[in-house]
Amino acid sequence: MFIGHWAPALVAATDRRAPSLGVLFIGAQLLDWAFFLFLLLGAEHMRMVPGITAMNPMDLYDMPFTHSLLGAVVWSALFAVAVWLPNVNRRAALLGALVVSSHWLLDLAVHRPDLTIIGGPPKLGLGLWNMPAVEMPLEIGIIAAALLFYLAKTRARSPAKSSRSALAIAVLVLLLAAVQAINWFGPQATEVSPGTSWLAFVAYGTVTGAAFWLGSTRDAGSATRQAPGDYPLSD
Repeated sequence: MFIGHWAPALVAATDRRAPSLGVLFIGAQLLDWAFFLFLLLGAEHMRMVPGITAMNPMDLYDMPFTHSLLGAVVWSALFAVAVWLPNVNRRAALLGALVVSSHWLLDLAVHRPDLTIIGGPPKLGLGLWNMPAVEMPLEIGIIAAALLFYLAKTRARSPAKSSRSALAIAVLVLLLAAVQAINWFGPQATEVSPGTSWLAFVAYGTVTGAAFWLGSTRDAGSATRQAPGDYPLSD
């Protein structure tokens, strides 16, 4: 699962009390942000084993701090506190925690057995990475449905921002399509290096930046229920 991880962020962002879309995009991939940082630091490990799954060569054999269920709960709690502190918004904190925790559940569907409960055996994973004909349309369907839901439940903040919102939507969609296409069809790495983590950071950061931009142009509240005169007076 790659771009599908951002689907819960799009859904959560339709709540008026939710954190910004960009913040939720960070939360949706927080476990992977942490994993690739720990990979750089030598605290967690993976290796490339061509053919280990039909869709990618990653042998994620050691990631107890980020991709155990216990680790996901801890990261969810830390993210909830970070979201809660600025405005003491319990609803935002809960939504943020749910988005972070969704990462582990989505990974459970696609990973080979490399996820854990508390960092050790048993190892879990339903292995949809070995079933491209199922995983690929599932991932595209999840993110497409979430994006359509987000657009149906939000509206441009003002008439002046309508064109910027449309452009931001287009940019986000193109970036999502590009990074997923590279992930699926680009050349596969044969070894792990610092560049492995930096490439992930660039991909996550670029898409998250587009999400911050899109979120800055839209407000929660169904556009179909808003008359033109209902836009806020401020831009």
